[in-house]
Amino acid sequence: MAQKNERNQEASVYIGNLDDRVTDELIWELMVQAGPVVNVHLPKDRVTQSTQGYGFCEFQTSEDADYAVKVMNMVKLYGKPMRVNKSANDRRLMDVGAKLFIGNLDPEIDEKLLFDTFAAFGPVVQNPKIARDAASGNSKGFAFVAYATFEAADAAIEAMNGQYLANKPISVNYAFKKDAKGERHGSAAERLLAAQARKNDPAAFAQQAPPSSSSAAPGAW
Repeated sequence: MAQKNERNQEASVYIGNLDDRVTDELIWELMVQAGPVVNVHLPKDRVTQSTQGYGFCEFQTSEDADYAVKVMNMVKLYGKPMRVNKSANDRRLMDVGAKLFIGNLDPEIDEKLLFDTFAAFGPVVQNPKIARDAASGNSKGFAFVAYATFEAADAAIEAMNGQYLANKPISVNYAFKKDAKGERHGSAAERLLAAQARKNDPAAFAQQAPPSSSSAAPGAW
């Protein structure tokens, strides 16, 4: 498992949201179930030698890496759902502010179900965040999802707002901004900045869904 200077990007996956207890060996044992593993690397803090919550796994072929993304993404290790993406693509996904608030969630819905549901509309920037009680870990009934494009977020709102997910109709709207009083994501200014970013790096926005309209609901992110 020695680190290699040059990694085959097309055959590699990025693994994020890892618990501090996760080791190179554990990732190797998990990922080898998807295909032959060439290398695993979890960057460590120079002083404490603790992992930094992410890493990379290189497979022998790009097909194995694609399969690992399908079967390993959102699998929980030590209670935390991993984010598994093709590493060449993951770094290009930009947080443009296309953040949604998902309300009225059934308590049985987990991060993987949310990811699988909302990734159908376009590239998701980071793991869906379900608000949970600090003591019990139970869902508080709402979550947040961030897309790489406003087109994907608009499509998700149009398709999913009011739809049933696990026997409850969910609300899907742009989230309130953390530090702005009453201002939601999805503003004209954010869309203008995203359009400019798309011109500068069109490859980062290769996957898009058709545009649509939005509505309103509480929740800040």
